[in-house]
Amino acid sequence: MQPRRGLFFLFEGVDRCGKTTQAKRLAEALALSGERSELLRFPDRSTATGVIIDKYLQKQVELDDRTVHLLFSANRWEACAKIVNCLRSGVHVVVDRYAHSGVSFSSAKPGTGPAPFGPLTLEWCKAPDAGLPMPDVIFFMDIPIEKAAMRGGFGGERYEVPAFQETVRSRFNSLKADVETIGSTSCDWITIDAAGSIEDIHSVILSRTRVAINEEKRGLGPLRSLWQGNEI
Repeated sequence: MQPRRGLFFLFEGVDRCGKTTQAKRLAEALALSGERSELLRFPDRSTATGVIIDKYLQKQVELDDRTVHLLFSANRWEACAKIVNCLRSGVHVVVDRYAHSGVSFSSAKPGTGPAPFGPLTLEWCKAPDAGLPMPDVIFFMDIPIEKAAMRGGFGGERYEVPAFQETVRSRFNSLKADVETIGSTSCDWITIDAAGSIEDIHSVILSRTRVAINEEKRGLGPLRSLWQGNEI
């Protein structure tokens, strides 16, 4: 008998919103409850593309905005087969950042002049990731930028600038309606108040995760492709 499909849980949000902490805690909680899970984080800085991305984020190299966006997308595609194989074998996948960050961050950049060097549109930014596995549940860790900026380490990387993060946050909100429903295919977008305590936030996330898993046990649809909704 084929194993039931795993669920794809995605954590998104601005920098220093607590995604990494909560993604790790969810993966640990799933393991403790006897559920198999795999924790992934993007960008994966250990791969060929990830090494270049890391240098860019650390401000060690300068790259064109389109080049950077395509590198981030390639970094996700490097893990595509692993994600699909996990889900098909009944393993839940917990991901810290994904294509939604790529779209939100790249489209928030002002550009350097007229076309083709102007701002990147949402449509252009989404195109390279079309076809990747679509998440089942997105936990959007929402936090006022002024509170995120007070957290340790803020400002250490290229994008950690309050005004830019505000624009990124607005881009995430623009994506919400788009990812909630693609045709008849649903993707559950759950906004989490990320300004609370780690324990309180984890409790909310765990509760919503249990609901999703219980629904999945009653019968989950096929794995779908991001931005398209086609069956993979």
